Amino acid sequence: MTYIVVLIALVGFGALFSALERKVDRVERRIKLMERRQELILTHLGVEDPLSPDLRPIDELLRQGKKIQAIKVYRELTGAGLQEAKEAVERLPGNV
Repeated sequence: MTYIVVLIALVGFGALFSALERKVDRVERRIKLMERRQELILTHLGVEDPLSPDLRPIDELLRQGKKIQAIKVYRELTGAGLQEAKEAVERLPGNV
């Protein structure tokens, strides 16, 4: 008898968790779609994202050939980790 109650409870929790997971997935997809639409609107209007960091100091350091310093400044400006900052700096147009 106890096993049946536990089994029913587990099945119920499983169904509840599954429904919750589907709901979270839908919300995440909607958020991504809204963010993409916001980006398109800002681009269309020619408005820069006010939260994006000013990367001009990094561009200047890259022009001077100071890649390591550029990575350090990128990390300070964005809070990125070392690997993420290195990859981002390497993707910038001024990188040699």
